[in-house]
Amino acid sequence: YGDHRDLHKEYRRQRQMCIRDRENTYLSTFQALGGLGLLLGTIGLAIVLLRNVLERRKELALLSAVGYNWYHLTWIIIAENLFLLSFGLINGLVSALLSIAPIFQTRGGDFPFSTIVALLGGVLLTGLVASLIATFSVTRKKLLPSLKSE
Repeated sequence: YGDHRDLHKEYRRQRQMCIRDRENTYLSTFQALGGLGLLLGTIGLAIVLLRNVLERRKELALLSAVGYNWYHLTWIIIAENLFLLSFGLINGLVSALLSIAPIFQTRGGDFPFSTIVALLGGVLLTGLVASLIATFSVTRKKLLPSLKSE
């Protein structure tokens, strides 16, 4: 009679392990897809920042004509992009934390602080580098001809 109960316990353990393995497979798949989405989003962010600066050439030319040098123009654009990047990252982080809070309350577990900080830092760094590249590509050219076309 005791062997029968032990057999059922072992069967339940094996079944739970099988279910956890399947769940971990789904989680790994969605984590990989999330990483791909983050990569594509970061590349899209860099393209949008570059295009934004290129479209604002006339405004930058006007500022240059008024007396701002390339150093000031660079800091204006970087400060603006840093504000937008920070605002977007904070909003995304808050919404992500709110969406996973119930799971952490019910299941517990360790929160991956280092991974999240690394991801957010990577996105911020990529945005700043894209902003710098875009700004230097525009401010190194002569801006006054674009103002004359206005």
